[in-house]
Parts: sequence; C-alpha cells; structure tokens
Amino acid sequence: MSILPKKNGLGFFEIRLESIGGLGANLAGKMLAEAGVLGLGLNGSNFSSYGSEKKGSPVKAFVRFCDADVEIRDHSPIEQPHVIAVFHEALYKTVNVVSGLPADGIVLVNSTREFDNVREDLKLDYGTLAIVDAMKIAVEEKTKVNTAMLGAMYRILEFLDPEEMRNVIRKTFEKKYPHLVEPNIRTFDRGYNEVTFKTYDLPENAEGKAFSRPEPLLGYLTQELGGIITVQANSILKDLSGSRQGFLPAFEQEKCINCAACDTVCPDYCFVWEEGADKRGRMQMFLTGIDYQYCKGCLKCVDACPTDALADMSEKVGYAEANRVAQKFPYVAGGSF
Repeated sequence: MSILPKKNGLGFFEIRLESIGGLGANLAGKMLAEAGVLGLGLNGSNFSSYGSEKKGSPVKAFVRFCDADVEIRDHSPIEQPHVIAVFHEALYKTVNVVSGLPADGIVLVNSTREFDNVREDLKLDYGTLAIVDAMKIAVEEKTKVNTAMLGAMYRILEFLDPEEMRNVIRKTFEKKYPHLVEPNIRTFDRGYNEVTFKTYDLPENAEGKAFSRPEPLLGYLTQELGGIITVQANSILKDLSGSRQGFLPAFEQEKCINCAACDTVCPDYCFVWEEGADKRGRMQMFLTGIDYQYCKGCLKCVDACPTDALADMSEKVGYAEANRVAQKFPYVAGGSF
C-alpha cells in the first residue's frame, strides 16, 4: 500500500520550493529527496532552476516522489505541486509563488505575520496555510533557514520519517562541518515543533491556481540586432531586500559625523547624501539615511562606523519600508539635481 497521501496523473507527489539565492533551497531539496529515497524506499528526483548563482536571485527547487514500482521519466519543472514552501516573503514582489497550486494544496511560508495577512498577500482563497518563523530559528541557532523549513515540511508531510532527515543532516555535515551537526538538528526539530497551520474551507467545485509561465520580453522575432542585452543584471529597479538574512543596519542621524566610512565599504548604493551648509556656512555633504531597497544586510557599514551611528538590528516587518530614505535618480525620473 502506498504511503503517499496524494498523486497526480503520473503517480507523483510533487513539492516546489520557492526561494532566494543564499537561503539553501537547493540543498534542502537534495536532502529532502535523499531522505525519501534512502530512508523510505520511495523513488524520487530533485533538481533546481535558477539564473545567475547570485545571492538575492529567485531560485526554485523541485522534488518528486513516487512508489518504488513507478519510474520517474519526467524531469520537467513542477507546475502543479501538492506542496509549496516559500523561503522568503520578499518573493511576493516579483514571483507568483502559488502559481499552479491545487485548490486543496498546502503552502508553507517563512513569516512572522498573521495567517490572514499572509493569505491576503498570496491571494490564497482556500487550502492549508502553514507559517513558521524560520529566520528567527536560524538566527538563534546560528544555522540557515533551509533546515528550519525542512523541519516544518516534515510536520506537513506526515508520510516522511523525521528520524531519516536527522540521519541525512548528520551525513551531510559530519565530515566537513562536524560542529554544525547538532545546531542543524536542533534547527530541524524547532521547525518541526514551531510550525502552525490554518485551513480555509474548500467550497464545492473549487478551482486551483492556474499555472503561468513567465514569458521573455524579447523573442526571436523581436530581438535587437547584434545580440544587445537590454536588461542589465543589476539596475536601479533591483530590490535586494530579499537577500537580508535577519539583520539590517539602523541609522541614528544625531550620532553621525558624515565621515562617509559607511559609504566607502558599502558594496551597493544604500546611503543617501544631500548637500547643505555646515555651522560655518561651508557647503558639505550630509548623510540623510539609508535606501533599504539596495541593502542586503551585510553590515559592513556597522563595522566601519566610528561613532555608533550605525548599529545592527534584527529586522522587523515594516521597519525597512517605514525608515527608507529613497535615492534620487533625476536622469530616470526627470528633473534636475
């Protein structure tokens, strides 16, 4: 008798991990597939989809399970998963993370917010929503988000054996990083125990989310001559907030001496300056704030600041939006300096 709770027309139980580069979704998918295949005797496959291997870029990881007597000959991306795990809420801004979700599907989200707020952002009409504060767990245990998300997924996927994943964690880390074995097992256990659920009633004839595949802006009929790349890897529209892993710099202007040490070490265009007169009437540049759209939380500025005007803080929902000082790009937006 099959232990899989559901199957699609091909006999697969499918999982899609929606993440951002640097949070470990690729490794999480590999570990999840390994635990199901080696620990439970299922057939399984895992693969990932991503562009440039760059922190902050959208990443998808796919896991397929089926019974031992079923062969997996389908290696296409998963379009209609039974379970979706969202590793970072910043993905909502650019990616339709619930695309293709069945009406009775399950969505796991790394969040600190209330169920109804997350549901509204996801435009989730019905089904089961699970929430775990994976970032908090990872920060406290000094590990990564992926292990906490795996723990939460094991609570959702009752057919999987948590002890098998603990064995996979030991096998993954014990040779190169033996000091990380126990912290990751604690992280896994906390994700398993701290995830919470809420199910929204499923009406009759309820329909799932339609899958939409992003189409390229330019095709073979509309491509510019000469192979011109019209969209750069980074631009002023780039939002790096998804790269932050729990921390960001907090700015106290009263303590700032405008030395620009922070701007010197900042790898991105985060600090906003404005010209003004000092106490003697001389024109100087004054730091007015941080544009958190471009801040990925590296905290190099905090280390460089000589006056404690910059301090590291645990990121709270809405703080970056409320305290952001936006950069001005007059050549793009119009106007003058």
